[in-house]
Amino acid sequence: ARENELSTLRQDTSNLNTDIKNLKLQNNNLSNDKLSQSEQFNAALKNKSDELKLKSDELMAKEKLLAERENALNDMKKVVARQDSITNRLNNILRDALLGFKSDELSVYVKNGKVYVSMSDKLLFKSGSAAVETKGVEAIKVLADVLNKNNDIDILVEGHTDNIPIKTALYHDNWDLSAARAISIVRILTDEYKIAPTRLTASGKGEFSPRASNSTPEGRALNRRTEIILSPKLDELMKLLKVN
Repeated sequence: ARENELSTLRQDTSNLNTDIKNLKLQNNNLSNDKLSQSEQFNAALKNKSDELKLKSDELMAKEKLLAERENALNDMKKVVARQDSITNRLNNILRDALLGFKSDELSVYVKNGKVYVSMSDKLLFKSGSAAVETKGVEAIKVLADVLNKNNDIDILVEGHTDNIPIKTALYHDNWDLSAARAISIVRILTDEYKIAPTRLTASGKGEFSPRASNSTPEGRALNRRTEIILSPKLDELMKLLKVN
């Protein structure tokens, strides 16, 4: 009986040991599962944190770029406003300086941010000639006095004609004549009044940029002109555009 009891106890002990081992294994498995879930959670949390930081960095970079562009735009607006101020001041100075000339001889106006001094051929030239007449030289002198006091102005001299053909020993056509007239004025400005050649451009437009119809004498008279176009230098604006 004792042997049977002892055998039973041994079996019970063996069974308990087996249960303990199984419980320990289950406990280890549960611990491993919990650890795995925790690691997965931590990994997911880190990914979300990294993603949030990346988006935050992108937002900060975009905000910085936007601020830089706004600053650049404000700088450009200031330069443009300064140039408009120069243009308007120059227009007023020239109008006052050239009051002695008739409206059909000379006009001053602002167009596209530039000052136009438009001189008729009756003021400047004889028909078919590029030699500047005495009264025209007087007008150019007044203009040169103003330009020498305003060095931040670029000067474009454009010759224009009507559409009546011309062909002489000197000039093949109206285009040739208009370019020669522009060059004559440029030479007076540089040779007589010492305006820097780097500020000047001579251009002949011929009959191809009319102000009025060539079908009437009045229209053709308006088209026979030399325009001196004055532009504030764009150096500051070009620098801003290049940098930004």
